[in-house]
Amino acid sequence: MSNTQNLGQRDPAGHPGGEELSSADHIALAQARSAHNYSPLPVVIAEGRGAWVTDVEGRRYLDCLAGYSAMNFGHHNPELLAAAHRQLDRVTLTSRAFYNDQFGPWVSALADMVGKEKVLPMNTGAEAVETGIKVARKWAYGVKGVPENQATIVVAGANFHGRTTTIVSFSSDPEARTGFGPYTPGFRSVPYGDAAALEEAIDDTTAAVLIEPVQGEAGVIVPPPDYLPRVREACDRHRVLFIADEVQSGLGRTGTVRACEHSGVVPDAYLFGKALGGGILPVSAMVADEDVLGVIQPGQHGSTFGGNPLAGAVGRTVVRMLTEGPYLEDARRLGEVLRRRLKEFVGAGVVSARSIGLWAGIDVDPSLASGKELCARLAEHGVLVKDTQGSTIRMSPPLVISEEDLNWGLDRFAEVVQELRSGR
Repeated sequence: MSNTQNLGQRDPAGHPGGEELSSADHIALAQARSAHNYSPLPVVIAEGRGAWVTDVEGRRYLDCLAGYSAMNFGHHNPELLAAAHRQLDRVTLTSRAFYNDQFGPWVSALADMVGKEKVLPMNTGAEAVETGIKVARKWAYGVKGVPENQATIVVAGANFHGRTTTIVSFSSDPEARTGFGPYTPGFRSVPYGDAAALEEAIDDTTAAVLIEPVQGEAGVIVPPPDYLPRVREACDRHRVLFIADEVQSGLGRTGTVRACEHSGVVPDAYLFGKALGGGILPVSAMVADEDVLGVIQPGQHGSTFGGNPLAGAVGRTVVRMLTEGPYLEDARRLGEVLRRRLKEFVGAGVVSARSIGLWAGIDVDPSLASGKELCARLAEHGVLVKDTQGSTIRMSPPLVISEEDLNWGLDRFAEVVQELRSGR
């Protein structure tokens, strides 16, 4: 039976783990007892396999968000689960006060995969960005010779690098920023895609340029082809570090290990997260050469859980899967399917669409529905996506999705847009 044939049918195995609460009960409990820092759709997921998830009532949905790319290898991936189970039976945490037998092999494999010399492991994507900021400042003072406490970092408008107090200080999103001041100084924001404005913002105090090769939260914004090469050239001219935030765009999402590869650009440092933990646990890292990461000395930066044995076991498996498996090729092949299908919708309820690999931003006519309303409609049709920036939605299905299921999900999208256009 195809994955699409029993959509909406009850799972005969019942509620996983003996859970007896209904979706409505779960939602009410969550709303009553959790902080209101998210506004989720009324879907209560209890199980996942591949590109599909099942709610507590047994209804099945095609997951076209994949945890913002954290689930690049799909739900319940057998290779990743096997690696995690093996390590769970051995040791999960030692802290960096000691070495563990997963750490060296993992950081070596990750560094080799991206052509760099050193890895500084952390946990979340925001921690990787904070690491990049600290390293850039330390490098500016110790290597470039910027006067103490004067280092600046150039960033792009409409960025999304996380939600720590430092990171929201250079966010242009009022929801992420407002009410959390006083803000951390030392950042200069310029329009994304404008290489001339970026270079104009650089001066003798500039430590680094921190940008996303593709802006995810902004709506999957792919920059002009010459943008990243011009950023690289500007950084070289002014002796500035080029730090690429590949937390969402990296590790296969765009059909390459690094989205920067599409422009033929090699930054000074990469920031990875999300898919690096295989959807099992938070794993992130800054990856750079010795002349960059060598500025950090013991006691200056770290994390109790960063580089733990469980993260190393899963992270090593992620690297192996990317280097040996079909995931990059599949993302490129299915990305072409996605691109072709999206072109069909433009002018028929869709204003514009952008895609790179298995990642798309779709701008729906705002007169039809908001992005949140569209996502709710799609969920009713069995497809899970996420809205951003008004009437824009993002699609980022797991790289393991089949062509049949991808087309099925896009057919449901077409149905929903047609319903909205006809006033139903």
